[in-house]
Formats: sequence, structure tokens, C-alpha cells
Amino acid sequence: MNILFFIKPKAELTFVYDDETLRQVLEKMEYHKYAAVPMISRENGTYMGTITEGDILWEIKEHADLNLKDAEDIVIRNIKRYHDNLPVKVDADMEDLFSMVIQQNFVPVVDGKKTFIGIVTRKDVISYLCMHVE
Repeated sequence: MNILFFIKPKAELTFVYDDETLRQVLEKMEYHKYAAVPMISRENGTYMGTITEGDILWEIKEHADLNLKDAEDIVIRNIKRYHDNLPVKVDADMEDLFSMVIQQNFVPVVDGKKTFIGIVTRKDVISYLCMHVE
């Protein structure tokens, strides 16, 4: 089996660009009810890391008087990230994918140039395994 079977393509995902503001990211995460989203470079499409609710909360703590207007001045790539979901290459084997999906809710997938092409979710892998275990 190939990991391509599990990939949700970039076109179907919610992600943030590295030049978006804290306010834009907050609103996007709130709307979709996500606790973490991939961050990609607007310039070249590479995977830059994962923005989490925790990262945002720590940033807000550093700016005790932060309001939504001020959040428009904070660029998301400048926020300290405490944990990035590690990516796999599109040609990775299933064992690599499984070991990562145990640790992460989603695994970013990149091509040979580190361009973000999609994610594999833990939920999809577990669902597949449940359906194919006898």
C-alpha cells in the first residue's frame, strides 16, 4: 500500500500562509474548529510548521493587553511554535507513516522540494485499519 491512498490534498484542506496575521489565523481556526493547522510559505508553498491553539495562547500571554485590532499587526510566522507536526515525503513507506500518525493527529505530506501537498489524518488511518482487520 502507498501513502497516496490516505492523502487529503491541499485543495481540500484548511491551512494558513506564513504571512497571515494572528487575527486571520484565529478566525480561521475558530470557524473550522481546529486546534492545529499546517502553515505553508506563500512564496514557494513549502511546509513551514504547525500552528496550534497553544502557540497562540502563549503569544497572547506575552501581550497581556492584546485586542483583535492589535492581532492584525502580528504575523503568524513570527509566533514561537512549541511543536511542529513532522512531515513525511510523498514516497515514504507505510511504516514511517504509521509511526508518525501515532504521535500526531495529522501528518503533513511534502514532495521532494518540501512543497506541501496535503495531510494524512490519524482518523483516516484508524478507520482504514478498523475496516480491514479481521
